[in-house]
Amino acid sequence: MKAYTLGLYEKAMPGGMSFKDMLLMTARCGFDRLEISVDESDARLARLEWTAAEINDLRRMIDDTGVSIKTMCLSGHRRFPMGSHDPKIRERSMDIMKKAVDLSAALGVVIIQLAGYDVYYEEGDAETTAFFEENLALSTEYAAKYGVLLGFETMETAFMDTVQKSMRFVKQINSPYLGVYPDIGNLKNAAVLYGTDLLADIESGRGHIFAAHLKETVPGVYRDMNFGSGHTEYLNCIQLLWGMGVRMFTGEFWYDGKSDAEVVVTEAAKFLHNKIEQAINLNK
Repeated sequence: MKAYTLGLYEKAMPGGMSFKDMLLMTARCGFDRLEISVDESDARLARLEWTAAEINDLRRMIDDTGVSIKTMCLSGHRRFPMGSHDPKIRERSMDIMKKAVDLSAALGVVIIQLAGYDVYYEEGDAETTAFFEENLALSTEYAAKYGVLLGFETMETAFMDTVQKSMRFVKQINSPYLGVYPDIGNLKNAAVLYGTDLLADIESGRGHIFAAHLKETVPGVYRDMNFGSGHTEYLNCIQLLWGMGVRMFTGEFWYDGKSDAEVVVTEAAKFLHNKIEQAINLNK
């Protein structure tokens, strides 16, 4: 049995697939678990309104296939951010947050990856940061009640594009239920942008990093790249994360709408398992 799990980001597969087919494809292509997405689209936000019967159906699929869903990528807050100037948007953001925790608890999801934005489609300022901090505290308290971890994704905007910036809020809230779920591709871009030490930035989150997204990037490009075609430092980052106790990794990439998804996902699994195994061996 492997000492780690490698998850597959749901959007790496063609849209419109049933959960049963996604779970089966996840295993068939060499991944261990599926990461569910609740993004800003109406279709995926509607998952937060699932009935008990719909949730039980998915739980049965998980049991039948043996493929778990242990992480949720919650990017719906990009459209409805916790720091918005608009009180109605903030209210909706907290409704999304609470329902995401409820759904996670029902499905057995242990980590919700939070988008590290105070706001996205409006201008941020001291007020949006204050609103974000206030609602983050409430969100963490609610998640703690259900034993669900909230981990910041390091993003592509200056508000939270490094682990160090994430840790400002982690330290402020000071709860075992709030930490970091960084994207190492985004972190590499930030290190190049700021001329900082990538590994030192990851090290700043020691003891508070729950899992990691593995994604390919180059400066200014944050998605839709093939693994191995960019500058992401897989071995260095995974080796450090492994030494820090991280054992959950997720391949983040997107289906391009034209390629053979089975081939692409299988090749991605091989690439990422190879990088993780190499990094583990370097730690021995």
